[in-house]
Amino acid sequence: MPRLTVPRILLAAVFVAGPVTVLPAPAAQAATTHQVVMSGYAFAPRSLTITAGDTVTWSNQDQAPHDVKTTSGPASIHSPMLNKGGSWSHTFTAAGTYGYLCTVHPGMTAQLVVEPAAAPTTHAPVHHHPAPDPAAPPTRRSAASAMPPMTMDPSKPATREAAAPAASEGTSSPAPSAAAQPAPDTRSANVSAARPLDPLLLLTGVVAGVAVLCLLLVGSRSAAPRSEDPGTS
Repeated sequence: MPRLTVPRILLAAVFVAGPVTVLPAPAAQAATTHQVVMSGYAFAPRSLTITAGDTVTWSNQDQAPHDVKTTSGPASIHSPMLNKGGSWSHTFTAAGTYGYLCTVHPGMTAQLVVEPAAAPTTHAPVHHHPAPDPAAPPTRRSAASAMPPMTMDPSKPATREAAAPAASEGTSSPAPSAAAQPAPDTRSANVSAARPLDPLLLLTGVVAGVAVLCLLLVGSRSAAPRSEDPGTS
């Protein structure tokens, strides 16, 4: 069995981690092609609204030749002369309002409005806070707060049993009971336990584990020839 070298181990770790870390890129928005027909010595439609990056194709269906030349707008375009059945396309990248006409027939006018392309929207990450565990034990109340208050009727004399704890109280103070101590708050422990693991930390741990396993395998393969009997060599 061929020995594994350190470069091969690192290359294998990269191949293992590569499919996990590569994320698909968002697909770009496809451009749209719009049609403008030259018929009856007029442009149809006479007014057209498109988005920056779209393409407009003019087609001549008249017997007379026509062309397209801008008279206003952020950019200047001028098409070749189009005979019947001919067509010409142009992609608009600058947003704005374009006015154009046919130079052979100045009465053929039209308008083209190019709106800016919408910027890609990014969604803000949504943080989900885990709800407290309903199975967690409620905080214990102290024994002093749990006991109902004792009221003494001033018209009745105190009995001997009630006076005995008061007399012994001056000699020795009882140790605080375990119930009187506040119970530890387990809410932070439950929240930290329910929090999901970071995918990047998990990926780093997987890559480190694969690298350590490969290094141990190389060490065991290289130490095997040393442990053989020297008399057999």
